[in-house]
Amino acid sequence: MAAGLLLVGPGAQAQLLPGGGIGDAGRIVPGVIDRLEEGVDGAALDRLSPTRLVRQLAAARTARIDALVRAHGDRVELDDRREPARRGVILLTGASEASSRGLRAAGYDITQEAVEGIDLPILRLSVPTGRNLAKALREVRALAPEAQASADNLYFASGRAAAEGSAPLAANPVGGKAVGLIDGGVARHPSLTGGVEQRGFAEGAPRASAHGTAVASLISGNGAIRGAAPGASLLVADVYGNDPAGGGAFAIVRALGWMTARGVRVVTVSLVGPANPLLEGAIRLAREKGVTVVAAVGNDGPAAPPSYPASYSSVLAVTGIDGRGRTLPEAGRALHVDFAAPGADMRAAGLSGGADKVRGTSFAAPLVAGRLFLRGSRDALAAEADRRGKPPVVCGNCRNID
Repeated sequence: MAAGLLLVGPGAQAQLLPGGGIGDAGRIVPGVIDRLEEGVDGAALDRLSPTRLVRQLAAARTARIDALVRAHGDRVELDDRREPARRGVILLTGASEASSRGLRAAGYDITQEAVEGIDLPILRLSVPTGRNLAKALREVRALAPEAQASADNLYFASGRAAAEGSAPLAANPVGGKAVGLIDGGVARHPSLTGGVEQRGFAEGAPRASAHGTAVASLISGNGAIRGAAPGASLLVADVYGNDPAGGGAFAIVRALGWMTARGVRVVTVSLVGPANPLLEGAIRLAREKGVTVVAAVGNDGPAAPPSYPASYSSVLAVTGIDGRGRTLPEAGRALHVDFAAPGADMRAAGLSGGADKVRGTSFAAPLVAGRLFLRGSRDALAAEADRRGKPPVVCGNCRNID
């Protein structure tokens, strides 16, 4: 069965439609979702018992973080919550002059940073040699108790796309309104006919990525891959490049500021990681300027810690479903779930110029963001809901969506 854009209203986490079907939702975004072969990706997960699923997803998350730290210990270390972060960097907001002097006296180098668009002054602290990040965070909080101290935590793509490779970057003139995409870079693709402007916020960025390209096509694809807002212009912030410590909170904050300064009103973030005070504050400031962030809940399973930025109250949190309307068994958890959309049994743009299989909540979030961009407000998006079910389904006057 083909799936189309299916949005589930506030509070939805489990059954999407009576009987588990998706009704005529296949008409909503024609061409985006193609049938995947039976048994690919999701079948193995579906066969696992809930207990085994939880264990395997938890083990996979731990292994991913351990492997990153082992391979790139010169760039990455764990913070005081054992979450991965850029080595030797602490981000501070709200520090007094007296606290800054005390931090310098304690050996911290301090660089003043300013984030455009959201008027957010930041102090970037370099941890003294020989001091680990976890210990340094505790010391900084003691020396600057009035301030908000954050590690530069790392955020990971919340979906599986095709293998990475090299490809030319998409670059078309952007005119008028655009959707913001904070991710990897976006490759040139026949389906991306609208404007695409890209900017790098990491070493080696912008650089085309499979994940960023797939997500972009589900927002604005207008061809063999047809997105939720066909032909919409995109502002793309590559926060990864070729940096093993890419995807950091500071890079995401700077990207969000750039988009806010450019007048973007909808920003998609198909990335997940831990709570981070700096990121939370930046999202709040952007929201006050009219920006809505749409974020995926991740794929670490329902027993994983709440995912961020999806769990922030001002963010629209999106989970994923398969072609039969079932919540993906690996879908993560947020403190709230606002909508759901297809995250499996579909294809998206690939680096080769064709269509590749994708799976994960990463690919649900751009469908919601595209519809929000077209509808203009959360209330208008919610008006697409078919409220016959409990929880309500925002399948959205399916026959009337172009």
